[in-house]
Amino acid sequence: MKGSLGVSTSYQDLFVGTPLYNGRMRKTIRSILSFNNSQVAQRRLQIIEFHIKYGTRATIDAFLVSKPTIYRWKKTLKDRSGELDSLIPSSRSPRRRRVMVTHFKIIEFIKSIREQYGHLGKEKIKPLLDEYCLRENIKSIAESTIGKVIKRHNLYPKSRRIYHNPTHSHAKARLSYKLKVKKSPKPQGAGYIEIDTIVKFIHGIKLYILNAVDVNLKFQFSYGYTRLNSQNSLDFMRKLELVYPLENGIHTVQTDNGLEFMGDFDDYLKRRSLKHLFIYPRCPKINGFVERANRTLQEEFINGHEEYAHDGIVEFNSRLMDYLVWYNTKRVHKSLGNVSPINHLLRNLPPKSQMYVTYTLFCKINAEWYT
Repeated sequence: MKGSLGVSTSYQDLFVGTPLYNGRMRKTIRSILSFNNSQVAQRRLQIIEFHIKYGTRATIDAFLVSKPTIYRWKKTLKDRSGELDSLIPSSRSPRRRRVMVTHFKIIEFIKSIREQYGHLGKEKIKPLLDEYCLRENIKSIAESTIGKVIKRHNLYPKSRRIYHNPTHSHAKARLSYKLKVKKSPKPQGAGYIEIDTIVKFIHGIKLYILNAVDVNLKFQFSYGYTRLNSQNSLDFMRKLELVYPLENGIHTVQTDNGLEFMGDFDDYLKRRSLKHLFIYPRCPKINGFVERANRTLQEEFINGHEEYAHDGIVEFNSRLMDYLVWYNTKRVHKSLGNVSPINHLLRNLPPKSQMYVTYTLFCKINAEWYT
């Protein structure tokens, strides 16, 4: 209700300065207003009035309410001197509730993981936390409890999610119809690679990050450049072949129709007898695996570590190698049965090459050579 000046006014304020303005009147009005907002209380009052008029048996038959319940409501109303809000159901929640107690080291570990890797979910934090708790000799917590810790302590990244759109404005070269794929790939084994480009503006610096992911193995490799052309894409492809865990394991490369994947890049794939497939223009869902990998890379590394790009492309790539080593050897994937790509490979596809972990570390140590 509003007064003449548009100021919100309660009912009892209308009687200010009059003999009717007293505590009992205000309490009565408050009781009536609360009662009018509760359909359950109104129903109970209806049953009580019916009981007074027609008796117990008729009330039980009419409303299917037990005799003790009717008398309990009447007693409550009498004890509260007829206050109608006494018929409003009280809360049934326990007065003493269990409080979740989590070791402070666990909270700090989850906080540090979320700060370092952005949107890393509870199912991916769980094995890392188990390993940490084993080292610290403390009891770990369940996956659902990790989610509660994240929610209770508001452990969410400050940056918003960014969805990558790979549509390029470059003129498209003429491509053979047979080289295009109509649907997202479903290969049976490893070696089918999707590659895409992430374009970022960081502190006024334009950064191009080429990202590749094995569709089945989920092995991922990324590298940043200050220019986007087919020569840099060729350089990226050679680096990818060096760190790929299966020697000569890559057999197919799928990209969009960007000019950076033509020219020297396409010629190199032909010389290596690697199949090069293109998606249809404006159909990023065909490149769905690398699109999802792009989002993960941005949320877990790029968005929270933009200062690395400000320090130069060499420093950025050095930090990126640190992340990729962790991603491929520690970070679990639900599609792989909650193990990392390298562990999945060791369990199911014994590699022919011994370079998988050590060579990725070599790439990190020699980042200056890459640039």
